Amino acid sequence: MEFKNQANPTPKVHLEVETCCSWSWLKFTILAVLCCMVLSPAAAYDPLDPTGNITIKWDVMSWTPDGYVAAVTMNNFQMYRQIISPGWTLGWSWQKKEVIWTMVGAQTTEQGDCSKFKAAIPHCCKKTPTVVDLLPGVPYNQQFTNCCKGGVLASWGQDPTASVSAFQVSVGQAGTSNKTVKLPKNFTLLGPGPGYTCGPAKVVPSTVFLTTDRRRKTQALMTWNVTCTYSQFLASKNPSCCVSFSSFYNETIVPCPSCACGCHNKKNCIKSDSKLAHKTGINTPKKDNTPLLQCTHHMCPIRVHWHVKLNYKAYWRVKISITNFNYRMNYTEWTLVAQHPNLNNVTQVFSFDYKPLLPYESINDTGMFYGMKFYNDLLMEAGPSGNVQSEVLLQKDQNTFTFKQGWAFPRRVYFNGDECMLPPPDAYPALPNSAHVNSISIFKMAASVLLILFSICFSLS
Repeated sequence: MEFKNQANPTPKVHLEVETCCSWSWLKFTILAVLCCMVLSPAAAYDPLDPTGNITIKWDVMSWTPDGYVAAVTMNNFQMYRQIISPGWTLGWSWQKKEVIWTMVGAQTTEQGDCSKFKAAIPHCCKKTPTVVDLLPGVPYNQQFTNCCKGGVLASWGQDPTASVSAFQVSVGQAGTSNKTVKLPKNFTLLGPGPGYTCGPAKVVPSTVFLTTDRRRKTQALMTWNVTCTYSQFLASKNPSCCVSFSSFYNETIVPCPSCACGCHNKKNCIKSDSKLAHKTGINTPKKDNTPLLQCTHHMCPIRVHWHVKLNYKAYWRVKISITNFNYRMNYTEWTLVAQHPNLNNVTQVFSFDYKPLLPYESINDTGMFYGMKFYNDLLMEAGPSGNVQSEVLLQKDQNTFTFKQGWAFPRRVYFNGDECMLPPPDAYPALPNSAHVNSISIFKMAASVLLILFSICFSLS
């Protein structure tokens, strides 16, 4: 009877185990979803430039009988990522049956089927137009403010005045008021290759303009913005640059990792001593920007070398070299970003321009190097002239400075906005064994030896 009155504990234990497993599985699922959201390539988050983006602004300047005239402005708000030649390509989809009557400062790559128009023929009748910038030197009547640079945009941190591009577009068969206009959708941006993801167009407060005498304000009839962000994972599966290290205290030169940028171009590379490297036309770029690389073990177009050169009492000196291994591309207005704790105290940069980057105001450990105008702001193609270099003098902070455990080498390196592959930490140049010996340890050892000698002397006496 005692057994009958007792409750059976088995179901309770089973229920507790099942509940525990369900809760554990739920936590695991939530964590996995969060990781996917954080690590998703489409997130396009750059920790060294968290607010960097390209903003495309449409300002409706006037209404026409069947549409509107808009000024389209593209602002590159990225601190160190520019758009290089052959320049940007902008695309979108119309929501209705809009056409582009005329364009100033840019052009569409295709006209499309305009056969239904008899008198005036539109500039473009495609549902999904693709727009490119005009080249420098076009006739004056085809120019618009901040246009005609071949689609090249400087980074905001390097040259804000050259980080803007604009054109004018006259849209027909569209709405003729704020209530009837349908915003374009599905924006795409190539700069010049993939990597950018654009959000939807959003109506914002109308842009305000000042007259030339700055005494009167006017404003756009309607304004909408499109924001595009960059993801290196979307741009390429492999890095586009690598980093090598060396130091005065170690003879070992730590090279870039093997196949750091992928070895898919290994079969088409050219050896540095080959006659093909001096062939006429070797430096002519292809339309699709296909690289022609010099044969190296890392197969990267760009290598950055960081050399710890000298050590003074209150300062230390670093030499930075950038080498181009691509025979078909030079880099105009290149940028190099490095993250190192001692960049909070840069004393002098000798052959590059330098600008500290402060993505987080309380931390000053990131800086941007770029070439001096008309001196070394152009990194030439692979060959004898395909490199630039400079030295940096940094003041020591005695509380943090050390040569141990690779402290003197950068934590991150970016070239033209793409993160470079660093060597593995265990391969960094190490201090000689004698440099690891602590003065306190030597003192203790000496004291121990003296103590032993005194003990022997007393025992003999």
